Amino acid sequence: MLKEVTATRYIAPLREGGSLPGLVEADDRGTYVIKFTGAGQGRKTLVAEVVCGELARRLGLRVPGLVTVGLDPVLGLGEPEEQVQELLKSSGGTNLGMDFLTRAIGFDPLAFEVSAEEAGRVVWFDALINNVDRSWRNPNLLMWHGELWLIDHGATMIWHHNWPGAHTSAAKPYDASDHVLASFAPDVAAAAAELAPLVTEELLAEVTAEVPDVWLADEPGFETPDALRQAYARPLLERAVTIHKRIEGIK
Repeated sequence: MLKEVTATRYIAPLREGGSLPGLVEADDRGTYVIKFTGAGQGRKTLVAEVVCGELARRLGLRVPGLVTVGLDPVLGLGEPEEQVQELLKSSGGTNLGMDFLTRAIGFDPLAFEVSAEEAGRVVWFDALINNVDRSWRNPNLLMWHGELWLIDHGATMIWHHNWPGAHTSAAKPYDASDHVLASFAPDVAAAAAELAPLVTEELLAEVTAEVPDVWLADEPGFETPDALRQAYARPLLERAVTIHKRIEGIK
């Protein structure tokens, strides 16, 4: 399971996206970007962050470290902004934290170069998880110490919003024409040859085991959290084999 920390101070909201993540300090003296269970997108966004973030890490891609953050709603009592108060009050319990990369800057495709190899790895990975949120308008990439880091994987695996149709949804091609790295001649074939064999049942079982049971409980159609973990793993295992042949919009 992910490392567990407890929030000790709410620092500030981060006004990016609709979920209003925040910056918190925790009892391990770390500083984390926290995403809340009480946000409008709900716990499935947090599940996607963990599954995709931990999968990316095991495939050798750079992602901030993830932790679970225990939150006492009392932290919201002193917040002057009503929206933040309500979000903290509705998010008591287990939330998701990501290491705060101090002084990281947003990736700009006009300012930074990315090799065809690295671009191919990112595009292939995004195709695997069906990431619809890595466009030039919203890259969700950071430059930190001269290296490319992947963030924000909440808008992935859209099939988990409709499990009865998951197989059909997961079988669809991936449109990369709007991908922020499409202009860097991504070598998707090389990425597939390297990364696809790594996506095994064992690896996906390890990744999905990182998701807290509390975010998986009471999902309609699944008797146990472990049954739901297997449902998350199945489309990824199937897509890994052939998704590189179904990436559209890049040359």
